[in-house]
Amino acid sequence: MRVLIIDDHPLFRKGARQLLEMDARFEVVGEADDGASSIAQTRQLDPDLVLLDLNMKPVSGIEVLRRIKQERGDIMVVMLTVSDQGEDIAKAIQLGADGYLLKDMEPEDMLAKLTQVSQGQIVMDDNVANLLANLLKSGEHPLLPEDANLTERETETLVLLAEGLNNKRIARRLNISDGTVKVHIKNILRKLKVRSRLEAAIWAINNGFAEGR
Repeated sequence: MRVLIIDDHPLFRKGARQLLEMDARFEVVGEADDGASSIAQTRQLDPDLVLLDLNMKPVSGIEVLRRIKQERGDIMVVMLTVSDQGEDIAKAIQLGADGYLLKDMEPEDMLAKLTQVSQGQIVMDDNVANLLANLLKSGEHPLLPEDANLTERETETLVLLAEGLNNKRIARRLNISDGTVKVHIKNILRKLKVRSRLEAAIWAINNGFAEGR
């Protein structure tokens, strides 16, 4: 898996590179130290995964995430940051981040989470997951599963989504096409009144559809 590290702290970039180079499944293809140059590097290097710092200037990590997802929705983006503020989490998740990990995680835990990402799973630090669950509880989302009016197939899709599977793996498990999975997920997001897969996954875990990771 080709990885691009975007962070304005040289020591963190060095540490992240060394950590990833311990696992042969990862290949660090480049580094960027600011948001502006990171967009060009993403286009040039064509990574599978971007590790993205939230707090950068003058172009923020949130803006970089938005532009990457607009241009290349297939690139996975994991936010790596010291921030566990609810507003930051909500913005990143709504823009389609594939994970949100805190920089103070133990190195072996971070590597394990990134390995899950390489396998097509959505990842989140446990503390972040709890914060997002509380945000969803306070929002205008269905309070009970029966209020969501999900179909049987949508429920099956939601369970697999909450387990961290990507569209292709969900399609294989349910023996349906990728396009059909996309339709189901679109309907799920609308019915749950959320804007991202991660929000839907947390709602599902919070309501007993799947166990948290």
